[in-house]
Amino acid sequence: MTEHTFTASAGAAAAPATGGDDVSLFAPAPGAAPMWRMVASQAGMELRVMLRHGEQFLLTMVIPVLLLVGFSLTSVLDVGEGPRVDALTPGVLALAVMSTSFTGLAIGTGFERRYGVLKRLGATPLSRFGLLAAKTLAVLGVQAIQAVVLCTVALALGWSPSPTPGSVLAAVALVLLATAAFSSLALLMAGTLRAEATLAGANLVYVLMLGLGGVLFPTSGFPGPLERAASVLPVTALSSGLRAVLTEGSPPSPGAFAVLAVWALVGGLLASRLFRWD
Repeated sequence: MTEHTFTASAGAAAAPATGGDDVSLFAPAPGAAPMWRMVASQAGMELRVMLRHGEQFLLTMVIPVLLLVGFSLTSVLDVGEGPRVDALTPGVLALAVMSTSFTGLAIGTGFERRYGVLKRLGATPLSRFGLLAAKTLAVLGVQAIQAVVLCTVALALGWSPSPTPGSVLAAVALVLLATAAFSSLALLMAGTLRAEATLAGANLVYVLMLGLGGVLFPTSGFPGPLERAASVLPVTALSSGLRAVLTEGSPPSPGAFAVLAVWALVGGLLASRLFRWD
């Protein structure tokens, strides 16, 4: 009885396949997935790779935490008046954004290109814009984790930020704009230079921005020409904007947004045109 019922049910289920118009229900539908689905899938893969990579974890998590703790508890650097952790936290947050969206992304993408990973991606329907968007979304995921970790450590060290709701929204917009700028510059470097040159160049930029980008101390103490040159750097605009929000309780200056917008626009255009898959 059971076997007979099962056979009948199977026959009933298969019957529509033999009909005329119902065959299309079972026909394959070849074609590329929607762009948003391809970007989401690629972003998830990129995020998993970033979180599993030991060197990138050191660069994006360990070094910023060590800088924050070390310079907050010692007086090696002159960070001005007030609690040291209040002066250092905005700059370290800016450094964390740069380390993920520029240094780590450039190095990782450079070696993906060298090992042929990007060449295989180039054979898929995923466009250059889709790859840029997916990597940027993955970077934003890592940055959210960084912000939670660094803010928790800073609060444990006695950090007392004074933001307002409006200034917090402005800071979020500033971070998003900075992420777009850094990511486009990272992909421009990784997509045009050899992997070894990208590795050396990204680390060199990281060290230079650590000293000249207003990360650990404001650039107002620099000599005039150096201060003006540093003011147009994206990490300087980000660190000064975050310092205004978190330390002074005021919104970022329009100049900070303008600097980051120019870098994002120029870097994005160049990356979309010059990026090579192999």
